[in-house]
Amino acid sequence: MSLPTAASSLVTLAAEHTEHDPSLNPYLTGGGALVVLFLLLWVTTRFNRDR
Repeated sequence: MSLPTAASSLVTLAAEHTEHDPSLNPYLTGGGALVVLFLLLWVTTRFNRDR
């Protein structure tokens, strides 16, 4: 498979999956991920008291 053929196939595949699910709010998803990361940071700092 040549590079232009592969690129064309990937563009076609990406174009088929451009519909967004209306139930997924990007701000809610990002906020949830931020909360989880802060929780992991807090847990990590609680277990690493020697520093």
